[in-house]
Amino acid sequence: MMILNTLRFYRNITFIFLFLSISVDAGAQFFSPKNYPKNYFAYPVVAKKSLSANFGELRPNHYHMGLDCRTDQVQNKEVLAAADGYVAKVKIEPWGYGRAIYINHPNGLTTVYGHLNDFYPELENYVKEQQYKLKSWAVYLDIPANLFPVKKEMFIAYSGNAGGSQGPHLHFEIRDTKTDKVLNPSLFDFPIPDTIAPDVYKLAVYDRCISTYEQTPKIFTLKKVNGVYVTSPALIAVNTDKVSFGITAFDRYNGSNNKNGIYETVLYDNDKPIAGFQLDSISYDETRYVNAHIDYKYRSQGGSYIEHVSKLPGYNNSVYKTAGGDGVIDIDDDSNHHIKLEVKDAYGNTSIVQFAVKRNAAFIEKQKPDSANYFQPMEFHPGFLNLYENDHISFYLPENCLYDSIRFQYKQLTSNTGFNIYQLHNTSVPLQSYFPITIKASTAFPNKIVMHRFANGKNDYAKAEPVMYNKESGWYRASFREFGNFQLMVDTTAPVVTPLGFKDGMDCSKQKRIVFVVKDNTEEIKNFTATLDGNWLRFTNDKGTRFIYVFDEMCPAGEHELKITAEDQVGNITEKNYKFTR
Repeated sequence: MMILNTLRFYRNITFIFLFLSISVDAGAQFFSPKNYPKNYFAYPVVAKKSLSANFGELRPNHYHMGLDCRTDQVQNKEVLAAADGYVAKVKIEPWGYGRAIYINHPNGLTTVYGHLNDFYPELENYVKEQQYKLKSWAVYLDIPANLFPVKKEMFIAYSGNAGGSQGPHLHFEIRDTKTDKVLNPSLFDFPIPDTIAPDVYKLAVYDRCISTYEQTPKIFTLKKVNGVYVTSPALIAVNTDKVSFGITAFDRYNGSNNKNGIYETVLYDNDKPIAGFQLDSISYDETRYVNAHIDYKYRSQGGSYIEHVSKLPGYNNSVYKTAGGDGVIDIDDDSNHHIKLEVKDAYGNTSIVQFAVKRNAAFIEKQKPDSANYFQPMEFHPGFLNLYENDHISFYLPENCLYDSIRFQYKQLTSNTGFNIYQLHNTSVPLQSYFPITIKASTAFPNKIVMHRFANGKNDYAKAEPVMYNKESGWYRASFREFGNFQLMVDTTAPVVTPLGFKDGMDCSKQKRIVFVVKDNTEEIKNFTATLDGNWLRFTNDKGTRFIYVFDEMCPAGEHELKITAEDQVGNITEKNYKFTR
């Protein structure tokens, strides 16, 4: 039996290579070549030229929008202007890129530098002045063009770990100044050696006669034989008339073990290009479409990332391209369809996946209702406004919300809090846009109402506004971006403000800073304000729940009164007053 199986395997491999020998490299022009300037931008940090992440990598709810430049696992490496230009914007926030500089260049491009520590002195002083003027640590400053000119490789900041960073590095982007669309920096001839083609691990086959959310794909582990990735069996028989494919693939740079994202995949059916995706540019308005680029259900259930080669019906991003049609392959002709996938990185290194697919001879198509509109009750579809309502809850999904069809599931549950819980579908289906939910209170509520969404150990809260619904009061509305369990709740709990290493009456002469941790039961602080002797005082909030003041000229020697005020999203306020000497 082992000998027979071996013979069958190699016979299939022979079939694959016969197919490969007659294939043509038509995919070189499926996507138009990109003519970005070469050698214009310098490497933006004084550290070994090495990347921990590349453009377009798959992340939760977004594509990675730039290059992550390693900084030798430490902070405070010198960050350099990539080219001549001027500082156009500075953005400071507790999430995202934390502290970021935007530099406009004469060629119509903008470079962005994220997760920074201090800016260079002149810019740092200017930003601090603006923060005190606006009485806000978080700022988004548009800066006049002639104020801070820079030259190529000029020192502009120190690298850090601010915002949503998980470790010290520099996040670097190149954008179109006019459109703000983010371009793939690897296409600008950055000095990062890469001669390694992507590794392709898995092939997924989808029945595209039904929703991708209503199935588990057939998964095939790929084997590399004589330089080509192949399936076993080489000919895949499926019980459907339409198929699409997905892959699990990663790319590596020379001398790096990191699994980075791929750049491009093109699908061929009998040597004819059908569809593909290319991660050359993405706008921030499009980045959440990553949830339709991947098999979100498979990933949410603990599987690896699988990238769809053909777009889903509700995918409206510029990343995908088809050669006419929807990029799905019709196999109702009962013939063998010879499939090739070209998988590339941004440097042109290419891997080939080769197999064949056909409709199972025993397959009988399920009959659909003889109607132009066969939508069934509780079925939601992309491209339509989908509405659900009953006596307790109402919501609708905007037209651009779903990526593929679902059979919507709803359940009402009781809770020991006395407030009903409404289960809206499940979290294995992603949503592109926010959708409004309106819930009728099951009991009389005072003010300060929030809507609580919870699922899989994750909690989200939004302030619920009272509204009239069907000319009836007692309804509350909030917006969310994910399915899950929803419940109204009363929030009368004020934030908790905890000093770290600081107390009332303290002598701070030897202290370098004052730190507070601020937490709220709804996990969101709307406002944090500090005043020193009645004047606004700048506390930074580079990470999470910590607010930090580093002693400077704003706190001279002497006795001082510090007032801390923290407010949550429904107006619960905590005030703390301290006296100290300096």
